[in-house]
Amino acid sequence: MTVSAVDPRIALVVIDLQDGVVAGPVAPIPASDVVARSVSLAETFRAHGAPVVLVRVSFATDGADAVPGRIGAGRGSRPRPAGWDRIVDELSGEPSDIVVTKRNWGAFYGTDLDLQLRRRGVTQIVLTGIATSIGVESTARAAHEHGYHVTIAADAVSDLNESAHRNSLDWVFPMLGECGTTAEIIELFEKTR
Repeated sequence: MTVSAVDPRIALVVIDLQDGVVAGPVAPIPASDVVARSVSLAETFRAHGAPVVLVRVSFATDGADAVPGRIGAGRGSRPRPAGWDRIVDELSGEPSDIVVTKRNWGAFYGTDLDLQLRRRGVTQIVLTGIATSIGVESTARAAHEHGYHVTIAADAVSDLNESAHRNSLDWVFPMLGECGTTAEIIELFEKTR
């Protein structure tokens, strides 16, 4: 499905493009391509004064703020290298960007993301990032529940598992919003400006 509309008040929300995430294996789109396409979108949004939100996941070194529960993959307290939660250089350093730190899969719960977007009158978000079926999908679901128009940049998301990625793109995202390529989103965005 291609993107049919771009709202006047739109924001780019980039999920977990941080050093420790992009260093891991992802499929089917290489992390470097996800970063490059997210950078293209960010530059376009910034050039037109639209908000860019950089979301990162982080936990205290003792794991005290990790999500509780009995999960087979363990909690957020496993040792991580220093700087694993630093947003990639290609996206960081723009003073106008909004940085949100989350402790969960999704970027809405326990953060000020909704407040930041509503203060700016945002009605639509474009999502990019890693992992498609985890952070991106969780954020897309919550955005939909919060009443935002959701657009996924389908060539600017990737996953830890290719079949999970396909499931999100083929089954989940069409129920939450629209998907399009980075080029399609940029083209439509620039036509409306």
